[in-house]
Amino acid sequence: MADLTLKNVKKSYGPVDVIHGVDLEIKSGEFCVFVGPSGCGKSTLLRMISGLEDITSGEVCIDGEVVNHVPAAQRGLAMVFQSYALYPHMSVRKNLSFGLENLNVPKAEVKERVDEAARMLQIEPLLDRRPGQLSGGQRQRVAIGRAVVREPKIFLFDEPLSNLDAELRVAMRREIAALHQRLGNTMIYVTHDQVEAMTMADKIAVLRAGKVEQFGTPLELFNHPANRFVAGFIGSPAMNFVDVTVDEKGALMLADGEIISRGHSHLAAKGGAAFELGVRPRDLVVDPEGPLMFHVSEVEQLGTESYLFGALHTGQTLTIHMAGQTDVVAGAEIRLRLNIDAIHLFEKDSGLTVPVFQK
Repeated sequence: MADLTLKNVKKSYGPVDVIHGVDLEIKSGEFCVFVGPSGCGKSTLLRMISGLEDITSGEVCIDGEVVNHVPAAQRGLAMVFQSYALYPHMSVRKNLSFGLENLNVPKAEVKERVDEAARMLQIEPLLDRRPGQLSGGQRQRVAIGRAVVREPKIFLFDEPLSNLDAELRVAMRREIAALHQRLGNTMIYVTHDQVEAMTMADKIAVLRAGKVEQFGTPLELFNHPANRFVAGFIGSPAMNFVDVTVDEKGALMLADGEIISRGHSHLAAKGGAAFELGVRPRDLVVDPEGPLMFHVSEVEQLGTESYLFGALHTGQTLTIHMAGQTDVVAGAEIRLRLNIDAIHLFEKDSGLTVPVFQK
């Protein structure tokens, strides 16, 4: 196990800056997930930590030691790739042992580590097969096993489940989480799937365009997003956003002047200013007395839950989550109210979070 600290880490390719001064502190034993849209720099950041990518400036520290110029093989890390990167001509056993043999680890210790990893990952019956004879999930277990046998200070996972089908992804992320519980090692996991991030992580770093937008626990990011981007990215289904203005008394109004929330007196000084109101699908409630008129264009019935899709009369689209089943049908006009205690407010220009109520 090891602490990892990034201090103002930057990466440029010629004149193009791709990582813009990242500062992070990941404590020993934590499971940290880098999440963000494609092209945000999360895999580049992981490769800089591993030593596979040079750092333009800043420091990467493992247990307080700067490792910027330490070769990847000497950093005490192990990486699991999206493509598995197994040797097709070698057996599973040989794939697991090959790296240790190159490090001149004694044969008895190699066998012990390989057998223990195979037992832990339930791939003992596969040890004499070759990768071409394995399913995608089995190959991923072997790739993880190859990292486990090295007994690294930190595990690095670069979108390891992207090539698996949906059902197998769910099973494998549980296995990786269980592996973390058994080993207790520091793990850093890259994904674009925020559901993976929410279900696996102790801490999440949300990246956008080479910058960390917010770093914290899954529920911190869900309940207290720092800005509109984080609010819209974390949570499934995604948060709804509605354009609102504030009047001279601090009430929030739709574009047609309909008041949807009162009691925001601390915003009265910003009368006439435009904001975006954020509300999660579960916090929009069907209520005949509600202030919002909603046209239902589509209904999804999933048995244990239902989703309504449609738009307000102002044209802004919404998604509503309902527990259980519903008798609402497509084409219906229904009224909604907000769970006021759960709404979020964002500045229109900067996207930064604005306190909804004064403390």
